[in-house]
Amino acid sequence: QSFKLLGFLDVKNVPCARESVLYGSLGSLVMGLGHFLATSRVRRSCDVAVGGFICTMLGYWSYCRYNLAQQRIRQRMLKEGMRNRILFEGSYLDPEKEQTGSERSDS
Repeated sequence: QSFKLLGFLDVKNVPCARESVLYGSLGSLVMGLGHFLATSRVRRSCDVAVGGFICTMLGYWSYCRYNLAQQRIRQRMLKEGMRNRILFEGSYLDPEKEQTGSERSDS
């Protein structure tokens, strides 16, 4: 079953959403508890925890989406390379084919 955060962010189907929420909650706990242990101010610690959640979640979201975009670019390049290898394999355009002396003089 799907879980929607704030009614619009489908955590199950959106890439990086689940990890961002989990790391955000962990960052919230660490920052809020750390601030409370340092100052013993409850209300201010809750404010710090909410700020920590937002900052950690958005930071990890950006990092994860950037890595996902890079991975998709690498996959697209690999797919194109494999398609070109299949297309040019055995032809004179094949970069791995050894050229003989007569073929070198033609080029």
